[in-house]
Amino acid sequence: MNFNISQYPTLAIANTPHELRTLPKEALPQLCDELRMYLLNSVSQSSGHLASGLGTVELTVALHYVYQTPFDQLIWDVGHQAYPHKILTNRRDKMSTIRQKNGLHPFPWREESEYDTLSVGHSSTSISAALGIAISIAKEGKNRKVVSVIGDGSITAGMAFEAMNHAGDIHPDMLVVLNDNEMSISENVGALNNHLAQVLSGNLYTSIREGSKKVLSGIPSIKKLVRRTEEHLKGMVVPGTLFEELGFNYIGPIDGHDINELIKTLKNMRDLKGPQFLHITTKKGKGYEPAEKDPIGYHGVPKFNPNSPNLPKSSNTIQTFSKIFGDFLCDMAAQDPKLMAITPAMREGSGMVRFSKKFPEQYFDVAIAEQHAVTLATGMAISGKKPIVAIYSTFLQRAYDQLIHDVAIMNLPVMFAIDRAGLVGADGETHQGAFDLSFMRCIPNITIMVPSDENECRQMLYTGYQHSGPSAVRYPRGNGVGAEIQTQFSTFEIGKGRILRKGKKIAILNFGILLSNILEVAEKLNTTVADMRFVKPLDKKLIEQLSKSHDLLVTVEENSILGGAGTAVLEYMMKAKLIKPVLNLGLPDKFIGQGSQEEMRAELGLDAKGIEKTIKHYLLK
Repeated sequence: MNFNISQYPTLAIANTPHELRTLPKEALPQLCDELRMYLLNSVSQSSGHLASGLGTVELTVALHYVYQTPFDQLIWDVGHQAYPHKILTNRRDKMSTIRQKNGLHPFPWREESEYDTLSVGHSSTSISAALGIAISIAKEGKNRKVVSVIGDGSITAGMAFEAMNHAGDIHPDMLVVLNDNEMSISENVGALNNHLAQVLSGNLYTSIREGSKKVLSGIPSIKKLVRRTEEHLKGMVVPGTLFEELGFNYIGPIDGHDINELIKTLKNMRDLKGPQFLHITTKKGKGYEPAEKDPIGYHGVPKFNPNSPNLPKSSNTIQTFSKIFGDFLCDMAAQDPKLMAITPAMREGSGMVRFSKKFPEQYFDVAIAEQHAVTLATGMAISGKKPIVAIYSTFLQRAYDQLIHDVAIMNLPVMFAIDRAGLVGADGETHQGAFDLSFMRCIPNITIMVPSDENECRQMLYTGYQHSGPSAVRYPRGNGVGAEIQTQFSTFEIGKGRILRKGKKIAILNFGILLSNILEVAEKLNTTVADMRFVKPLDKKLIEQLSKSHDLLVTVEENSILGGAGTAVLEYMMKAKLIKPVLNLGLPDKFIGQGSQEEMRAELGLDAKGIEKTIKHYLLK
């Protein structure tokens, strides 16, 4: 979008943090208004994350105003809220390209800007990274500072507390800003708290407190009494005792939309020694009423009209795989009260809203705690329940030890409904579900299923639910292919594929969602098509049959070729001495960037045209 200087006169002269720091403080409220408006207009034309960024406008301006970025280093947890940061760090004119192929990255990205300290996409990593930086820069002696900004959702993860516990032990100079936009920790924000924050972060209070500790250090009982009294006084007005116990100096909560208060407090805190914790309260979607009323709906948005009170409805009548899963949950729970559904803070994304309302006693959102989600399921399975863990492919990576140690070793009946498997599109490298088949396939006891359409997905979920050991059904982001969905449940025979088309010379073995592309190629090349359904256990008889009756086998999957389903086929063929050429198609050995699913499949040769071209090229060798 063209930048209109007359519409954004202050933002026009704050294209970088250096320019921002030349502005008088009196100009900053106007800058925040313009930044919020630019963000709204930009995202409405490009699509992307909106509500989180609207809530962090003042914080972003204040941090870059007080800290000498990029000399001082700023780390955003996850990065949904970092759009204002991108706008102020010399990327304003490229915002229309965000999340698009070859455009701005959806999250902070080191290769994109010197102001992006940490490449990120998953939550709760910022404090650990900041601590590592704080330890390192302390040895430089240059008075460089590091700040991490973490949301109230991300701080629920164990990793955040592990990092704070460590920081409290070794006492580095660092600041953690808790952006609390759910009012989940505090409601007592106002003039008193803002005044208290000034007092607690000011030099007088700090020097008195540190001085009194030194004076009283030799008198243990009085020292304890002073500490208890201090905690009691602070505890009456601030909910910071937990963070104090972890070794942080807690300040707040303060109004995260008051730019002047933020700047005063941050200036005071910048030079305090040891680990500091600033708690600010913000409103997700701030300044745009529809997003304030529905921050979840406006978290990630398509292109929309900012003057309309509603987001555009999808015109696609084909159901998403997430909805197929949500419907399965409701239908299955109606039959079986033992069903327990667990999600690590992905209720909306995993299609579980209706289930959570209809069966609240059987629904568990554990917040951003993937490890806990899996071992919670372990406890339920041990107790005779039938747990289902709904989790994105890339989030399951964070619970790999629990998958092996707490589920597979005990051969427990826990089913993993793995959403966002394969190419996810605009979220890029951090969210592509490229590795789940590879990292699950080597685990004993687990059954792995790959549906090729919506009905296959529903019946595989039922098959996994009825199975007596660990199982996984992995399915892609987005819409299905329009297959007719049978409401009646039926189980598939474990480890059995099916032949969908008989041809000559070439057999294509499909593992998952690319079946329609494969059938298109099969018509042109007159190939046999087998829908394998199971990655583990493999249908060995079918592989044997196909290898003996064809000159070439082609495996197709939307997973890394390394260690994936195609590799499983090769391993079996070598073991069984089935000597035939095999062409493995899938995701290459590199991290795959952003772009629509269609664009990325075309680029990687996984659309019909690409599959046909690769097979023909292979035959010419």
